Amino acid sequence: MGKKIAVERELSNVKRYLTGKGYDVVNLEQDSNLSGINVNDYDAIVITGQHKDMVGFENTYTKSPIIDATGMTPEDIENAIKRSTGGDTDG
Repeated sequence: MGKKIAVERELSNVKRYLTGKGYDVVNLEQDSNLSGINVNDYDAIVITGQHKDMVGFENTYTKSPIIDATGMTPEDIENAIKRSTGGDTDG
């Protein structure tokens, strides 16, 4: 199974791209305050950036890298995931 990546719903193009590359991608709801979500269950979290304060990511401690997708292509995001998680898509 591939690395587990949480992606904000607005980034459907990123979700499709990463799924096609073998990642296990799940939706992260933009209005979530992370209650009930264990962010450490994911290898990386991709957000749009516009909801950063609202969802509480800036004040959240997590071992999972949080990638702000602002201005990035899906390929850029995949490269950021690889840099942050140490390589290929495998978990």
